Amino acid sequence: MRPAYVVSLVGLMSLGLGLFMLAPLAVALVYGEAVWRAFLGGAAICGVVGGALFWLFRDHARGELNHREGMAVVGISWAAAAVLGGIPFELSGEFASFSDAVFEAASGFTTTGASVLTSVEDSSRGVLFWRALTHWLGGMGFIVLSLAVLPLVGVGGMQLFKAEVPSPTPDRLAPRIADTARLLWWVYAALTAAEVVLLMLGGLDWFEATCQAFATMATGGFSTRNASIAGFQSAYVEWVVTVFMVLAGMNFTLHFHLFRRRWDAWWRDEECRFYLALYGAFTLLIFLGLWLASAAGPGDALRLAAFQTATILTTTGFATTDYSLWPAFCLALLLPLMFIGGSAGSTGGGPKVMRVMVALKQAVAELRRMVHPRLVAPVRFNGVALERSVIGAVWGFLGLYFVCFVVVGLALTAMGLGLVEAFSASIACLGNIGPGLGAVGPAGNYAALPVAAKWLLAAAMIVGRLELFTVLVLLAPEFWKR
Repeated sequence: MRPAYVVSLVGLMSLGLGLFMLAPLAVALVYGEAVWRAFLGGAAICGVVGGALFWLFRDHARGELNHREGMAVVGISWAAAAVLGGIPFELSGEFASFSDAVFEAASGFTTTGASVLTSVEDSSRGVLFWRALTHWLGGMGFIVLSLAVLPLVGVGGMQLFKAEVPSPTPDRLAPRIADTARLLWWVYAALTAAEVVLLMLGGLDWFEATCQAFATMATGGFSTRNASIAGFQSAYVEWVVTVFMVLAGMNFTLHFHLFRRRWDAWWRDEECRFYLALYGAFTLLIFLGLWLASAAGPGDALRLAAFQTATILTTTGFATTDYSLWPAFCLALLLPLMFIGGSAGSTGGGPKVMRVMVALKQAVAELRRMVHPRLVAPVRFNGVALERSVIGAVWGFLGLYFVCFVVVGLALTAMGLGLVEAFSASIACLGNIGPGLGAVGPAGNYAALPVAAKWLLAAAMIVGRLELFTVLVLLAPEFWKR
Protein backbone atom coordinates (compact mmCIF):
# COMPACT_ATOMS: atom_id res chain seq x y z
CA MET A 1 0.00 0.00 0.00
CA ARG A 2 1.36 3.40 -1.05
CA PRO A 3 -0.84 6.00 0.72
CA ALA A 4 0.80 8.93 -1.06
CA TYR A 5 -0.05 7.32 -4.43
CA VAL A 6 -3.68 6.89 -3.34
CA VAL A 7 -3.92 10.51 -2.14
CA SER A 8 -2.47 11.86 -5.38
CA LEU A 9 -5.01 9.98 -7.51
CA VAL A 10 -7.90 11.03 -5.27
CA GLY A 11 -6.68 14.60 -5.79
CA LEU A 12 -6.68 14.07 -9.55
CA MET A 13 -10.25 12.74 -9.45
CA SER A 14 -11.33 15.73 -7.36
CA LEU A 15 -9.72 18.11 -9.84
CA GLY A 16 -11.63 16.46 -12.68
CA LEU A 17 -14.88 16.74 -10.74
CA GLY A 18 -14.36 20.49 -10.49
CA LEU A 19 -14.04 20.72 -14.26
CA PHE A 20 -17.42 19.03 -14.73
CA MET A 21 -19.01 21.71 -12.51
CA LEU A 22 -18.39 24.18 -15.32
CA ALA A 23 -21.21 22.54 -17.31
CA PRO A 24 -24.04 23.48 -14.88
CA LEU A 25 -22.31 26.86 -14.47
CA ALA A 26 -22.77 27.41 -18.21
CA VAL A 27 -26.41 26.29 -18.03
CA ALA A 28 -27.04 28.77 -15.21
CA LEU A 29 -25.49 31.57 -17.25
CA VAL A 30 -27.59 30.69 -20.30
CA TYR A 31 -30.78 30.99 -18.24
CA GLY A 32 -29.57 34.08 -16.37
CA GLU A 33 -29.49 32.43 -12.94
CA ALA A 34 -27.37 33.76 -10.10
CA VAL A 35 -26.68 30.18 -9.01
CA TRP A 36 -23.71 30.15 -11.40
CA ARG A 37 -21.68 31.54 -8.50
CA ALA A 38 -22.34 28.35 -6.52
CA PHE A 39 -20.81 26.22 -9.26
CA LEU A 40 -17.89 28.59 -9.69
CA GLY A 41 -17.26 28.28 -5.96
CA GLY A 42 -17.60 24.51 -6.06
CA ALA A 43 -15.25 24.22 -9.03
CA ALA A 44 -12.73 26.47 -7.28
CA ILE A 45 -12.80 24.38 -4.10
CA CYS A 46 -12.40 21.14 -6.07
CA GLY A 47 -9.58 22.72 -8.04
CA VAL A 48 -7.71 23.93 -4.95
CA VAL A 49 -8.19 20.74 -2.92
CA GLY A 50 -7.68 18.32 -5.80
CA GLY A 51 -4.85 20.28 -7.36
CA ALA A 52 -3.02 20.60 -4.04
CA LEU A 53 -3.28 16.89 -3.25
CA PHE A 54 -2.11 15.86 -6.71
CA TRP A 55 0.71 18.42 -6.80
CA LEU A 56 2.05 17.56 -3.34
CA PHE A 57 2.18 13.84 -4.10
CA ARG A 58 2.67 14.00 -7.87
CA ASP A 59 6.02 12.18 -7.72
CA HIS A 60 4.18 9.10 -6.43
CA ALA A 61 1.54 9.04 -9.21
CA ARG A 62 3.35 6.62 -11.46
CA GLY A 63 3.13 2.95 -12.32
CA GLU A 64 0.53 0.21 -12.08
CA LEU A 65 -1.78 0.15 -9.09
CA ASN A 66 -2.00 -3.00 -7.02
CA HIS A 67 -5.42 -4.33 -6.06
CA ARG A 68 -5.46 -2.74 -2.60
CA GLU A 69 -4.49 0.68 -3.92
CA GLY A 70 -7.15 0.41 -6.60
CA MET A 71 -9.87 -0.31 -4.07
CA ALA A 72 -8.65 2.51 -1.82
CA VAL A 73 -8.67 5.04 -4.66
CA VAL A 74 -12.15 4.01 -5.76
CA GLY A 75 -13.72 3.95 -2.30
CA ILE A 76 -12.20 7.25 -1.16
CA SER A 77 -12.87 8.95 -4.51
CA TRP A 78 -16.57 8.14 -4.40
CA ALA A 79 -16.85 9.41 -0.82
CA ALA A 80 -14.98 12.57 -1.85
CA ALA A 81 -17.27 13.00 -4.87
CA ALA A 82 -20.33 12.94 -2.60
CA VAL A 83 -18.89 15.61 -0.30
CA LEU A 84 -17.35 17.84 -2.98
CA GLY A 85 -20.33 17.34 -5.30
CA GLY A 86 -22.60 18.59 -2.53
CA ILE A 87 -20.74 21.91 -2.19
CA PRO A 88 -22.54 23.62 -5.14
CA PHE A 89 -25.87 22.42 -3.73
CA GLU A 90 -24.99 23.97 -0.38
CA LEU A 91 -23.74 27.23 -1.92
CA SER A 92 -26.89 27.49 -4.06
CA GLY A 93 -29.03 28.03 -0.98
CA GLU A 94 -31.64 25.60 -2.30
CA PHE A 95 -30.93 22.90 0.29
CA ALA A 96 -31.75 23.10 3.97
CA SER A 97 -28.35 21.93 5.22
CA PHE A 98 -24.98 20.61 4.14
CA SER A 99 -26.18 17.12 5.12
CA ASP A 100 -29.02 17.45 2.61
CA ALA A 101 -26.58 18.67 -0.04
CA VAL A 102 -24.23 15.70 0.48
CA PHE A 103 -27.18 13.28 0.52
CA GLU A 104 -28.39 14.65 -2.83
CA ALA A 105 -24.91 14.46 -4.35
CA ALA A 106 -24.34 10.92 -3.06
CA SER A 107 -27.73 9.92 -4.45
CA GLY A 108 -26.80 11.47 -7.78
CA PHE A 109 -23.35 9.94 -8.25
CA THR A 110 -24.51 6.50 -7.08
CA THR A 111 -27.54 6.76 -9.42
CA THR A 112 -29.87 6.10 -6.51
CA GLY A 113 -32.33 8.92 -7.19
CA ALA A 114 -33.45 9.38 -3.57
CA SER A 115 -34.05 13.10 -3.10
CA VAL A 116 -34.55 15.58 -0.28
CA LEU A 117 -36.02 18.26 -2.55
CA THR A 118 -39.66 18.85 -1.71
CA SER A 119 -40.36 20.92 -4.85
CA VAL A 120 -38.11 20.06 -7.76
CA GLU A 121 -39.77 22.54 -10.12
CA ASP A 122 -38.84 25.46 -7.86
CA SER A 123 -35.13 24.64 -8.21
CA SER A 124 -32.88 26.53 -10.60
CA ARG A 125 -31.99 24.91 -13.89
CA GLY A 126 -28.32 24.96 -12.98
CA VAL A 127 -29.02 22.84 -9.90
CA LEU A 128 -31.30 20.48 -11.83
CA PHE A 129 -28.67 20.04 -14.54
CA TRP A 130 -25.99 19.24 -11.93
CA ARG A 131 -28.30 16.64 -10.37
CA ALA A 132 -28.74 15.01 -13.77
CA LEU A 133 -25.05 15.26 -14.63
CA THR A 134 -24.02 13.56 -11.38
CA HIS A 135 -26.25 10.68 -12.46
CA TRP A 136 -24.70 10.47 -15.88
CA LEU A 137 -21.14 10.58 -14.57
CA GLY A 138 -21.86 8.01 -11.89
CA GLY A 139 -23.79 5.71 -14.20
CA MET A 140 -20.90 4.38 -16.22
CA GLY A 141 -18.50 5.53 -13.55
CA PHE A 142 -16.51 8.70 -13.10
CA ILE A 143 -13.41 6.59 -12.57
CA VAL A 144 -14.03 4.55 -15.72
CA LEU A 145 -14.18 7.86 -17.58
CA SER A 146 -10.89 8.88 -16.02
CA LEU A 147 -9.23 5.69 -17.28
CA ALA A 148 -9.04 7.37 -20.67
CA VAL A 149 -6.99 10.17 -19.03
CA LEU A 150 -4.89 8.39 -16.39
CA PRO A 151 -2.44 6.85 -18.91
CA LEU A 152 -1.47 10.42 -19.85
CA VAL A 153 -0.01 10.85 -16.35
CA GLY A 154 1.55 7.39 -16.29
CA VAL A 155 -1.09 5.58 -14.24
CA GLY A 156 -2.20 2.05 -15.05
CA GLY A 157 -5.89 1.52 -14.42
CA MET A 158 -6.85 -2.17 -14.46
CA GLN A 159 -7.27 -2.30 -10.70
CA LEU A 160 -9.48 0.79 -10.79
CA PHE A 161 -11.56 -0.82 -13.51
CA LYS A 162 -12.05 -4.01 -11.51
CA ALA A 163 -12.87 -2.13 -8.31
CA GLU A 164 -15.33 0.35 -9.79
CA VAL A 165 -17.13 -1.18 -12.78
CA PRO A 166 -20.65 -2.25 -11.68
CA SER A 167 -20.18 -5.87 -12.70
CA PRO A 168 -19.16 -9.13 -11.00
CA THR A 169 -16.95 -9.89 -14.02
CA PRO A 170 -15.71 -6.72 -15.78
CA ASP A 171 -15.13 -7.37 -19.48
CA ARG A 172 -12.42 -5.91 -21.64
CA LEU A 173 -13.45 -4.78 -25.12
CA ALA A 174 -9.89 -3.95 -26.13
CA PRO A 175 -6.40 -5.05 -25.07
CA ARG A 176 -5.71 -1.70 -23.39
CA ILE A 177 -7.97 -0.79 -20.45
CA ALA A 178 -8.08 2.87 -21.51
CA ASP A 179 -9.48 1.81 -24.90
CA THR A 180 -12.10 -0.32 -23.15
CA ALA A 181 -13.15 2.69 -21.08
CA ARG A 182 -13.48 4.88 -24.17
CA LEU A 183 -15.53 2.25 -26.01
CA LEU A 184 -17.93 1.85 -23.08
CA TRP A 185 -18.39 5.60 -22.82
CA TRP A 186 -18.89 5.86 -26.58
CA VAL A 187 -21.78 3.38 -26.40
CA TYR A 188 -23.15 5.14 -23.32
CA ALA A 189 -23.02 8.57 -24.98
CA ALA A 190 -24.55 7.29 -28.22
CA LEU A 191 -27.56 5.77 -26.45
CA THR A 192 -27.98 8.93 -24.37
CA ALA A 193 -27.95 11.12 -27.50
CA ALA A 194 -30.53 8.85 -29.17
CA GLU A 195 -32.87 9.22 -26.20
CA VAL A 196 -32.44 12.99 -26.15
CA VAL A 197 -33.50 13.18 -29.80
CA LEU A 198 -36.52 10.93 -29.30
CA LEU A 199 -37.66 12.88 -26.23
CA MET A 200 -37.35 16.16 -28.10
CA LEU A 201 -39.52 14.67 -30.84
CA GLY A 202 -42.07 14.07 -28.08
CA GLY A 203 -42.24 17.76 -27.25
CA LEU A 204 -39.58 18.17 -24.55
CA ASP A 205 -37.11 21.04 -24.85
CA TRP A 206 -33.37 20.33 -24.96
CA PHE A 207 -32.91 20.92 -21.24
CA GLU A 208 -35.60 18.55 -19.99
CA ALA A 209 -34.82 15.98 -22.67
CA THR A 210 -31.14 15.97 -21.69
CA CYS A 211 -31.83 15.75 -17.95
CA GLN A 212 -34.30 12.89 -18.43
CA ALA A 213 -31.89 11.05 -20.75
CA PHE A 214 -29.00 11.45 -18.31
CA ALA A 215 -31.12 10.01 -15.51
CA THR A 216 -32.50 7.20 -17.67
CA MET A 217 -29.25 5.87 -19.11
CA ALA A 218 -27.62 6.08 -15.68
CA THR A 219 -30.66 4.31 -14.16
CA GLY A 220 -30.75 7.20 -11.71
CA GLY A 221 -34.23 8.67 -11.45
CA PHE A 222 -33.75 12.40 -10.82
CA SER A 223 -36.39 14.19 -12.90
CA THR A 224 -37.07 17.87 -13.56
CA ARG A 225 -40.72 17.48 -12.54
CA ASN A 226 -42.28 17.02 -9.10
CA ALA A 227 -44.39 14.17 -10.48
CA SER A 228 -41.35 12.58 -12.17
CA ILE A 229 -42.08 11.26 -15.67
CA ALA A 230 -45.82 11.44 -14.98
CA GLY A 231 -45.43 15.23 -14.97
CA PHE A 232 -45.06 15.26 -18.75
CA GLN A 233 -48.48 13.64 -19.21
CA SER A 234 -47.33 11.89 -22.35
CA ALA A 235 -47.66 8.18 -23.08
CA TYR A 236 -45.04 8.61 -25.82
CA VAL A 237 -42.47 9.95 -23.35
CA GLU A 238 -43.23 7.13 -20.91
CA TRP A 239 -42.70 4.47 -23.59
CA VAL A 240 -39.43 6.07 -24.76
CA VAL A 241 -38.12 6.18 -21.20
CA THR A 242 -39.28 2.60 -20.63
CA VAL A 243 -37.35 1.30 -23.65
CA PHE A 244 -34.15 3.10 -22.66
CA MET A 245 -34.44 1.98 -19.03
CA VAL A 246 -34.54 -1.62 -20.25
CA LEU A 247 -31.50 -0.96 -22.47
CA ALA A 248 -29.62 0.69 -19.59
CA GLY A 249 -30.25 -2.37 -17.42
CA MET A 250 -28.44 -4.59 -19.93
CA ASN A 251 -24.71 -5.30 -20.18
CA PHE A 252 -23.19 -2.46 -22.21
CA THR A 253 -20.66 -4.77 -23.82
CA LEU A 254 -23.61 -6.45 -25.56
CA HIS A 255 -24.70 -3.08 -26.95
CA PHE A 256 -21.18 -2.56 -28.25
CA HIS A 257 -21.24 -5.92 -30.01
CA LEU A 258 -24.65 -5.08 -31.44
CA PHE A 259 -23.28 -1.81 -32.81
CA ARG A 260 -20.56 -3.92 -34.44
CA ARG A 261 -23.38 -5.76 -36.27
CA ARG A 262 -23.30 -8.89 -34.17
CA TRP A 263 -27.07 -9.08 -34.28
CA ASP A 264 -27.32 -12.14 -32.03
CA ALA A 265 -25.34 -10.52 -29.17
CA TRP A 266 -28.36 -10.22 -26.88
CA TRP A 267 -29.67 -13.70 -27.60
CA ARG A 268 -26.32 -15.47 -27.20
CA ASP A 269 -25.87 -14.09 -23.68
CA GLU A 270 -27.58 -16.23 -21.05
CA GLU A 271 -27.92 -13.41 -18.55
CA CYS A 272 -29.52 -11.12 -21.13
CA ARG A 273 -32.09 -13.77 -22.06
CA PHE A 274 -32.97 -14.28 -18.40
CA TYR A 275 -33.13 -10.53 -17.78
CA LEU A 276 -35.53 -9.94 -20.68
CA ALA A 277 -37.63 -12.97 -19.74
CA LEU A 278 -37.80 -11.76 -16.14
CA TYR A 279 -38.85 -8.30 -17.27
CA GLY A 280 -41.48 -9.68 -19.65
CA ALA A 281 -42.95 -12.09 -17.10
CA PHE A 282 -43.28 -9.51 -14.32
CA THR A 283 -44.70 -6.93 -16.74
CA LEU A 284 -47.33 -9.41 -17.88
CA LEU A 285 -48.30 -10.43 -14.33
CA ILE A 286 -48.56 -6.82 -13.11
CA PHE A 287 -50.54 -5.88 -16.22
CA LEU A 288 -53.03 -8.66 -15.50
CA GLY A 289 -53.18 -7.68 -11.84
CA LEU A 290 -53.98 -4.04 -12.62
CA TRP A 291 -56.43 -4.87 -15.40
CA LEU A 292 -58.35 -7.58 -13.54
CA ALA A 293 -58.55 -5.41 -10.42
CA SER A 294 -60.02 -2.64 -12.58
CA ALA A 295 -57.20 -0.35 -11.44
CA ALA A 296 -56.67 0.74 -15.07
CA GLY A 297 -57.84 0.00 -18.60
CA PRO A 298 -55.86 -2.49 -20.73
CA GLY A 299 -53.78 0.18 -22.51
CA ASP A 300 -52.95 2.14 -19.36
CA ALA A 301 -52.39 -1.05 -17.37
CA LEU A 302 -49.81 -2.28 -19.90
CA ARG A 303 -48.03 1.08 -19.96
CA LEU A 304 -47.95 1.36 -16.17
CA ALA A 305 -46.81 -2.24 -15.75
CA ALA A 306 -44.06 -1.97 -18.37
CA PHE A 307 -42.77 1.31 -16.95
CA GLN A 308 -42.87 0.41 -13.28
CA THR A 309 -41.35 -3.03 -13.79
CA ALA A 310 -38.50 -1.45 -15.74
CA THR A 311 -37.87 1.32 -13.23
CA ILE A 312 -37.71 -1.09 -10.26
CA LEU A 313 -35.80 -3.93 -11.96
CA THR A 314 -33.17 -1.56 -13.39
CA THR A 315 -33.11 0.46 -10.11
CA THR A 316 -33.88 3.68 -12.00
CA GLY A 317 -36.49 5.03 -9.61
CA PHE A 318 -38.65 7.05 -12.00
CA ALA A 319 -42.38 7.06 -11.32
CA THR A 320 -45.57 7.49 -13.31
CA THR A 321 -47.86 6.57 -10.43
CA ASP A 322 -47.81 5.93 -6.69
CA TYR A 323 -47.39 2.16 -6.94
CA SER A 324 -47.73 1.81 -3.14
CA LEU A 325 -51.49 2.26 -3.76
CA TRP A 326 -51.66 -0.62 -6.26
CA PRO A 327 -53.43 -3.90 -5.47
CA ALA A 328 -51.47 -6.04 -3.00
CA PHE A 329 -50.71 -8.66 -5.67
CA CYS A 330 -49.01 -6.09 -7.93
CA LEU A 331 -47.07 -4.56 -5.05
CA ALA A 332 -45.93 -8.00 -3.96
CA LEU A 333 -44.51 -8.57 -7.45
CA LEU A 334 -42.49 -5.36 -7.34
CA LEU A 335 -40.83 -6.13 -3.99
CA PRO A 336 -38.64 -9.06 -5.15
CA LEU A 337 -37.45 -6.98 -8.10
CA MET A 338 -35.82 -4.61 -5.59
CA PHE A 339 -33.52 -7.45 -4.56
CA ILE A 340 -32.40 -8.31 -8.11
CA GLY A 341 -31.22 -5.21 -9.99
CA GLY A 342 -29.92 -4.87 -13.54
CA SER A 343 -27.50 -7.03 -15.49
CA ALA A 344 -23.80 -7.24 -14.79
CA GLY A 345 -22.00 -4.56 -16.77
CA SER A 346 -25.05 -2.29 -16.79
CA THR A 347 -25.58 1.00 -14.98
CA GLY A 348 -28.22 -0.65 -12.78
CA GLY A 349 -27.69 -1.29 -9.08
CA GLY A 350 -28.68 -4.21 -6.88
CA PRO A 351 -27.05 -7.64 -6.60
CA LYS A 352 -27.33 -8.10 -10.39
CA VAL A 353 -29.14 -10.70 -12.47
CA MET A 354 -25.97 -12.74 -12.98
CA ARG A 355 -25.56 -13.41 -9.27
CA VAL A 356 -29.22 -14.33 -8.88
CA MET A 357 -28.90 -16.79 -11.76
CA VAL A 358 -25.77 -18.42 -10.33
CA ALA A 359 -27.40 -18.73 -6.91
CA LEU A 360 -30.51 -20.35 -8.41
CA LYS A 361 -28.46 -22.76 -10.49
CA GLN A 362 -26.39 -23.74 -7.47
CA ALA A 363 -29.56 -24.30 -5.44
CA VAL A 364 -30.99 -26.56 -8.15
CA ALA A 365 -27.69 -28.47 -8.35
CA GLU A 366 -27.75 -29.07 -4.59
CA LEU A 367 -31.31 -30.38 -4.79
CA ARG A 368 -30.28 -32.80 -7.52
CA ARG A 369 -27.33 -33.97 -5.43
CA MET A 370 -29.68 -34.79 -2.57
CA VAL A 371 -31.46 -37.23 -4.90
CA HIS A 372 -28.25 -38.50 -6.56
CA PRO A 373 -25.38 -38.10 -4.03
CA ARG A 374 -22.68 -39.09 -6.54
CA LEU A 375 -23.96 -36.78 -9.27
CA VAL A 376 -21.41 -34.39 -10.76
CA ALA A 377 -23.41 -31.33 -11.76
CA PRO A 378 -21.18 -28.30 -12.40
CA VAL A 379 -22.86 -24.90 -12.45
CA ARG A 380 -22.52 -23.47 -15.94
CA PHE A 381 -22.90 -19.91 -17.13
CA ASN A 382 -22.91 -19.17 -20.85
CA GLY A 383 -21.74 -22.72 -21.39
CA VAL A 384 -18.71 -22.41 -19.10
CA ALA A 385 -18.43 -24.37 -15.85
CA LEU A 386 -17.91 -21.98 -12.95
CA GLU A 387 -15.19 -22.60 -10.39
CA ARG A 388 -16.22 -23.22 -6.80
CA SER A 389 -14.46 -19.99 -5.79
CA VAL A 390 -16.70 -17.98 -8.10
CA ILE A 391 -19.84 -19.62 -6.73
CA GLY A 392 -18.59 -19.04 -3.20
CA ALA A 393 -17.98 -15.36 -3.97
CA VAL A 394 -21.56 -15.04 -5.27
CA TRP A 395 -23.04 -16.55 -2.12
CA GLY A 396 -20.69 -14.48 0.01
CA PHE A 397 -21.86 -11.30 -1.71
CA LEU A 398 -25.54 -12.19 -1.36
CA GLY A 399 -25.09 -13.03 2.31
CA LEU A 400 -23.24 -9.80 3.03
CA TYR A 401 -25.82 -7.85 1.02
CA PHE A 402 -28.60 -9.25 3.20
CA VAL A 403 -26.65 -8.46 6.38
CA CYS A 404 -26.10 -4.86 5.26
CA PHE A 405 -29.80 -4.54 4.40
CA VAL A 406 -30.83 -5.74 7.86
CA VAL A 407 -28.23 -3.68 9.75
CA VAL A 408 -29.14 -0.44 7.95
CA GLY A 409 -32.86 -1.16 8.41
CA LEU A 410 -32.45 -1.82 12.14
CA ALA A 411 -30.34 1.31 12.54
CA LEU A 412 -33.05 3.39 10.86
CA THR A 413 -35.72 2.00 13.16
CA ALA A 414 -33.50 2.97 16.11
CA MET A 415 -33.52 6.51 14.71
CA GLY A 416 -37.31 6.63 14.86
CA LEU A 417 -38.40 5.49 11.39
CA GLY A 418 -41.34 3.12 11.02
CA LEU A 419 -40.73 -0.48 10.04
CA VAL A 420 -41.92 -0.06 6.43
CA GLU A 421 -40.02 3.18 5.86
CA ALA A 422 -36.84 1.91 7.52
CA PHE A 423 -36.44 -1.34 5.62
CA SER A 424 -37.73 -0.03 2.29
CA ALA A 425 -35.31 2.93 2.57
CA SER A 426 -32.54 0.47 3.40
CA ILE A 427 -33.02 -1.65 0.29
CA ALA A 428 -33.84 1.41 -1.85
CA CYS A 429 -30.53 3.08 -1.00
CA LEU A 430 -28.35 -0.03 -0.75
CA GLY A 431 -29.72 -1.23 -4.10
CA ASN A 432 -29.55 2.30 -5.60
CA ILE A 433 -33.26 2.18 -6.40
CA GLY A 434 -34.38 5.51 -4.93
CA PRO A 435 -38.01 5.50 -3.81
CA GLY A 436 -39.07 3.02 -1.16
CA LEU A 437 -42.47 2.65 0.48
CA GLY A 438 -44.57 4.81 2.76
CA ALA A 439 -43.16 8.26 3.52
CA VAL A 440 -40.09 7.57 1.33
CA GLY A 441 -42.19 6.16 -1.52
CA PRO A 442 -42.68 7.57 -5.03
CA ALA A 443 -45.09 10.22 -3.70
CA GLY A 444 -42.73 11.27 -0.87
CA ASN A 445 -39.04 11.99 -0.32
CA TYR A 446 -36.23 11.72 2.23
CA ALA A 447 -36.31 15.34 3.45
CA ALA A 448 -37.94 14.58 6.83
CA LEU A 449 -35.40 11.92 7.85
CA PRO A 450 -33.05 12.65 10.78
CA VAL A 451 -29.60 13.96 9.88
CA ALA A 452 -27.93 10.74 11.08
CA ALA A 453 -30.26 8.69 8.86
CA LYS A 454 -29.31 10.75 5.81
CA TRP A 455 -25.60 10.21 6.39
CA LEU A 456 -26.15 6.49 6.99
CA LEU A 457 -28.18 6.13 3.80
CA ALA A 458 -25.64 8.16 1.82
CA ALA A 459 -22.98 5.71 2.97
CA ALA A 460 -25.27 2.79 2.06
CA MET A 461 -25.66 4.22 -1.45
CA ILE A 462 -21.89 4.27 -1.98
CA VAL A 463 -21.46 0.79 -0.49
CA GLY A 464 -24.19 -0.56 -2.77
CA ARG A 465 -22.93 1.25 -5.86
CA LEU A 466 -19.43 -0.19 -5.43
CA GLU A 467 -20.84 -3.63 -4.69
CA LEU A 468 -20.00 -3.86 -0.97
CA PHE A 469 -16.54 -5.41 -0.93
CA THR A 470 -14.70 -2.43 -2.46
CA VAL A 471 -15.84 -0.16 0.38
CA LEU A 472 -16.20 -2.54 3.33
CA VAL A 473 -12.70 -3.94 2.86
CA LEU A 474 -11.36 -0.46 3.64
CA LEU A 475 -12.63 -0.92 7.20
CA ALA A 476 -10.41 -3.95 7.79
CA PRO A 477 -7.22 -2.98 9.70
CA GLU A 478 -5.11 -5.56 7.84
CA PHE A 479 -6.05 -3.90 4.54
CA TRP A 480 -3.77 -0.97 5.38
CA LYS A 481 -0.87 -3.05 6.68
CA ARG A 482 2.14 -3.99 4.58
